[in-house]
Amino acid sequence: MEKIKKLKQHFKKELIDGYLIPKNDQFFGEYVSKYNDRLNYITNFSGSYGLCLILKKNNYLFVDGRYTLQAKNQSGKLFKVITLPIKNRFKFLRNRKLVIGYDPKLYTNNTLNILFKKTNCKFKPVIRNLVDEIWKRKLKKNNKKFYKLSDKSVGENFKKKIDRVVKNLKRKKADLQLITASENNAWLLNIRGRDSEYSPIPSCYILIESKKKIKFFCNIKQIPSSFRKFFRHIEFLSINKISEILKNIYNKRFIIDKNTCSIYLNNIIRKNNKILNFDDPIYSFKAIKNNVEIDNIKQAHLYDGVALTKYLFWLKKNFYKKKISEISASRKLLNFRKKSQKFKFLSFPTISSTGPNGAIIHYNPTNKTNRILKAGDIYLVDSGGQYEFGTTDVTRTISLKNSNRRVKNIFTRVLKGHIAVADFKIKPNTSGSIIDNAARKYLREVGLDYSHGTGHGVGYFLNVHEGPHAISQKNKVKIQEGMIISNEPGYYEKNNFGIRIENLIYVKNNKGKKFFENLTLAPIDKELIDMSILNLKEKKWLNIYHKKVFNSLKGKMNNNEILELKKACSAI
Repeated sequence: MEKIKKLKQHFKKELIDGYLIPKNDQFFGEYVSKYNDRLNYITNFSGSYGLCLILKKNNYLFVDGRYTLQAKNQSGKLFKVITLPIKNRFKFLRNRKLVIGYDPKLYTNNTLNILFKKTNCKFKPVIRNLVDEIWKRKLKKNNKKFYKLSDKSVGENFKKKIDRVVKNLKRKKADLQLITASENNAWLLNIRGRDSEYSPIPSCYILIESKKKIKFFCNIKQIPSSFRKFFRHIEFLSINKISEILKNIYNKRFIIDKNTCSIYLNNIIRKNNKILNFDDPIYSFKAIKNNVEIDNIKQAHLYDGVALTKYLFWLKKNFYKKKISEISASRKLLNFRKKSQKFKFLSFPTISSTGPNGAIIHYNPTNKTNRILKAGDIYLVDSGGQYEFGTTDVTRTISLKNSNRRVKNIFTRVLKGHIAVADFKIKPNTSGSIIDNAARKYLREVGLDYSHGTGHGVGYFLNVHEGPHAISQKNKVKIQEGMIISNEPGYYEKNNFGIRIENLIYVKNNKGKKFFENLTLAPIDKELIDMSILNLKEKKWLNIYHKKVFNSLKGKMNNNEILELKKACSAI
C-alpha cells in the first residue's frame, strides 16, 4: 500500500488523475527481468501478461483468462481484477474525463486504442517513469554476448532473409523499416542472445533501408569483435542513439511494427516522415519453418520426450513413498532435462500444480502455495525447454491414484478435444478460429469450457509463444505448411483441480493435402481415461500416437524404463 501512496503523490505534479503500468519493458517481450518488472513491484502480480491502472481512489489490474485466479490471489486485496477481453470492461471510465499518464516508451498506439478507445479519458505521455521514481534499485546491465547460428542450423542464410525483407519494402514502396521486435531481428540475422531468462533473445532494434543499408541498435558491449567482422556491412550503434538517428530522417516512407514500436519512437518517426499501414512481414516469414528447422525441432522433442517420460515414471513410482512437493517435483524435472547436453534452459517457468493449484492456469509454485503431492489428487505439469536447436512446450495431467469418475469423464472430454485438433482436416481457408470450436465441442456438450486459447505458435529456438497464427476463437490467420502450434485444450475448476493435455504439432503437406503431425513424444496417462466415451477412431489415434512414442523413446531407456514405457504405451 505504501508504494501505491508514493506513486499517487506524483499525480498532482504531473497534472494527471491516474497512471498506467504495463508488464513489458521497452522491447515488449513476454518475459522481463525482475529489476524491470514494474507491474510486479506495484501489484505483486507475477504473471507474464497484464497491466494496471492506478487512480486517485481505486486500483485496477487487467489480465487475461489464464491469470484471473492468480491475480486475485496475489493482488486482490488492493486491486480490482478485471479479465480481458470482457465487454464493457471500462464502463467505470466511460463518463469520466480523466487524464491518465503513461510512459510512452512502454506503450504502443495499438495497445491504448484497443483497450481504451471507448472511454472519454485523455492519455498524457509522462517521460519520467513514475514507478522508477519510487523504486530505488540497482539496474543491472546484461553484457552477455550475442552469437550467430550456423547456416546448417537454420536452413536459410541471413542474406537471403534480408533480401526477402527488402523485396517487401520495394513492393510496398517503402524506404525504411524499423524492426523493434527482438525475436524478429534474431530471425532476420540468424543470431541469438541471453537477454531473456526463457528465450534466446538479443535485445535490439534494426533499421533497414530499401538499399540494404542496416543500422543495428543494442548494448554495444554485447557485440563481440567476431560479430562485427562477420556482419561487416552492418553499422552497430548504442541503443541510446536510436532517437537521435530517427530525428534526422526526413520525408521517408516507413514500415513499423504496430505491436512493438513504442508511441515514443512512433511519434519521432511520424513528425518528419510517413508511416505506411503495413505489418512487419517477418512475423509471417518466421511462422513458417523450413525443412532443416523442422528436422532439428524433431530432435529437440526427442531429447525432451526422454526427459519428461523418465520424470513421469519416477513421479508415479515415488509420490506416495516420498514427500514430493510441487517445487521439488519441478526441480526434479529440470534435472532430467539437464542430462541432455543439447538442453540450454527452460522455455518458460514450469507449471507444477496439484489439487486446487491446478485450477490456476499459469500457476507457479512458491513457498507459500507449495503443496505436497498426495494420493487421490491429480497432478498437472506444463513445461518446456530450449534446445540446440528447437523450443518445446508440453503439458501432461497425471493420476495420483485418482478414482473420481467425474474427473475421468472431464479428462476424457479434454482428450477428445485434443484428438479432434490433431486429426483436423485442414482446408485452404482453415484458420485457428475454426479449429478452436472442434477442441471445445466435447466439453461444451456437458456445459463446460476453458478461458484460454487452444493453441499458440511456437518459435524455432526462440519464443515459446509466437504469432501471428493461433488456435483461438478470434484468430483468422490461415494455417499453412511449416507452422508449429500447440494443441492444449483443458478444464479448470476453482478450488478443486485443473486438467490440460498439450502437444506441439506442425503442419505437413503430402501430395497437396495439409494435416497436423505430432512433435511431442510423451505418454498420455491412460489411468485418467474413461474408455466408454472414446469412439473407435479416437482409440485408434491414441494407439498410433503411443506406438510412435514407444518406438521413438525405447532406445533411450534402461531395461526397467522400457517395461514402464511398454505399459504406458500399450494399446487400448
